[in-house]
Amino acid sequence: MKEFDAEFARGLFPPALRRWAFFENAGGSYVPNSVVERVCAYMTESQVQPGGVYPASALAARRMTEGHEAMAAMIGADADEVTVAASTSINVYVLAHALRPLWADGDRVIVSIQNHEANSGPWRRLAETGIEVVEWPVDSDTGALSDLEALLTDRTRIVAFPHVSNILGAINDVAAITRLVHDAGALVCVDGVAFAPHRAMDVKAWDVDFYLFSFYKVFGPHMGCLYGKKELLRQAKGQSHYFIGEDETARKLNPAGPQHEMIAALAGIADYFEALAAHHLSQPPNDFHERIKAVMEIATAHEETLARRFAEFAACKPGLRLIGPESGEAALRAPTFSFVFDGVPSAEVPPRLLADRIAVSNGHFYAKRLVQAVGIGDADDGVVRASMAHYNTMDEVERLIGALDRIVP
Repeated sequence: MKEFDAEFARGLFPPALRRWAFFENAGGSYVPNSVVERVCAYMTESQVQPGGVYPASALAARRMTEGHEAMAAMIGADADEVTVAASTSINVYVLAHALRPLWADGDRVIVSIQNHEANSGPWRRLAETGIEVVEWPVDSDTGALSDLEALLTDRTRIVAFPHVSNILGAINDVAAITRLVHDAGALVCVDGVAFAPHRAMDVKAWDVDFYLFSFYKVFGPHMGCLYGKKELLRQAKGQSHYFIGEDETARKLNPAGPQHEMIAALAGIADYFEALAAHHLSQPPNDFHERIKAVMEIATAHEETLARRFAEFAACKPGLRLIGPESGEAALRAPTFSFVFDGVPSAEVPPRLLADRIAVSNGHFYAKRLVQAVGIGDADDGVVRASMAHYNTMDEVERLIGALDRIVP
């Protein structure tokens, strides 16, 4: 396998990427020039109402369609199975409202404690409408998911859980969990936000019912994507204007309407991955989704090297508690590390790294229930989180390790 060329990838981004050791990728990745250029082109050449017959309007529609279709192809889905809307949080909120009319009072929704609040709060609010909400607990030391089978009943309608916890970095076996849930006659809603930047997505192979991720975590604009199986999207009750039909599955779950220039800019994410594929693959597959898989495999190997180094440091650093898998192996985790130091508030760590031009943050990162469940007393102070992407380098990881060693002896 060819080694991932992080310097080539960094060259596809604005120069700011090279000024800091950026370890806030789990909060939002940098955006490549290709996305910026797509936004600028749309706004300077076609910032009009799309879909008309005059040239600028037709161009606007084509650009939006290109962005939408590229993102569907990226995850192995059809365009009419994908909703592009403002954020993952609003996508889950709308989905919960769209599915509730299909269920009876007393039906059960299971919600994982591992969830980011985006895939938690909207389901929990259904308790106010007669739905039984059941928590899927975690181990108090590791944060790992507990047994699910005992929670499943014939009244279970959906199980909401993350592909990767944005605190733990642990990768859950989505395909296996989905099979278990389907055998019980229920659906799954998977939050893939923390998974999507690090692995290729393949919603059909996993057989998931609903899958969500955020474009701004995968090198794009601040919007969210909702995938749903077509027949389930048809059954869900539309949440947009009354004249948008129940069969208009790409539109019916976006009550806010499309963000034109941002949807057009999504094609820039595809441009970025195409550039990586052309650089790294001697014989790129003909299919775009397969090219994504191939180049992400190379990127994952690079990320694993970075993650192994940081995991080794964390295991040997006195007074550091790593939350989640202690290994840096790609089979077990994404390169997102959350940790606390004995006797040092988490909020004190990020400012001490500024002189070294290292960017990290602290807090509960919208997974407050999980942070509390693993015994962090002050959940608002929370954990320090250092998260890597494929454009990070070993030199940057060593810089982070050296700085942490110095500021917390």
